[in-house]
Amino acid sequence: MGDTGFEAELKQRVEYIEGVLKSGLPKEEGYAKTVIEAMNYSLMAGGKRLRPMMMLETYRLFAGDSADDAVIHPFMTAMEMIHTYSLVHDDLPAMDNDEYRRGRKTTHAVYGAGMATLAGDGLLNLAYETAISGAALGAKLSEYDGETKNRYLAALKVLSTKAGIYGMVGGQCADIMAENTDITDKDELSTLLRYIDDNKTGALIESSLMIGAILGGASASQVKAIEKAGNNVGVAFQIQDDILDIVGNLEELGKPIGSDEKNQKTTYVSLYGMEAAKDKVKELSDEASDILKELGFKDSFLDKLFQYLIYRRK
Repeated sequence: MGDTGFEAELKQRVEYIEGVLKSGLPKEEGYAKTVIEAMNYSLMAGGKRLRPMMMLETYRLFAGDSADDAVIHPFMTAMEMIHTYSLVHDDLPAMDNDEYRRGRKTTHAVYGAGMATLAGDGLLNLAYETAISGAALGAKLSEYDGETKNRYLAALKVLSTKAGIYGMVGGQCADIMAENTDITDKDELSTLLRYIDDNKTGALIESSLMIGAILGGASASQVKAIEKAGNNVGVAFQIQDDILDIVGNLEELGKPIGSDEKNQKTTYVSLYGMEAAKDKVKELSDEASDILKELGFKDSFLDKLFQYLIYRRK
């Protein structure tokens, strides 16, 4: 598949996911209308939709001819809601204090910090409502050989754990604490940075791939393998994000550059340098592709999506 073919397929999948997300939007009415408007504004602000895309592709690969996209739709929506809530909160004045996200004003810049905080809270809670409803009403699935035989329960556990204190929230905590840190030992900084990247960014990508695999019929060992691929891609994605924060531009990224330096954050680039950072992105992405090859998914769209992350400029 050439670059043009991949870009066309990528666009088609984004449009498909946008349709799925729109179908799950709450109605903007009643006394909660303003917060619902802010939630919908945030969720439908565009973006790459990588996490639900990865979830869908993984589901289809494992489910094969028996794939029923309706099974995965609620979890795709829930994942993007969780990701979006994290961005809304990340942009708040108390955190990164960014005024642009995905090419337009951030939620707090439009609705105020208080309403943006509530919008993030609302998206997080609605995510679980959506996923639980999908699990309760979804088609019957085969038994799972993991801790629980019920694939929906296994998927819900992954969704909640990876988004919480042992996942994304834990990574966000470490990221805040790392600002203006007085740690000078390079090994200690490296360990801290890896924890942040593993959890702040990696956890939701791991979760997306794992949920797709679980609901698609994968074995527990296959889910473990795809989790490792997700970790590699997540860390590579974050390093690339750090690179773009230096060499990117507002027009392409849709958000201001230089926020890491402004907030004195330790990143892979600040710790090891630009070239080492670029090399690490490729190394991690190639390892992820090797895992897909072992699973029998070489040259799949998911494989090409992993590689796309290496060269993205936004």
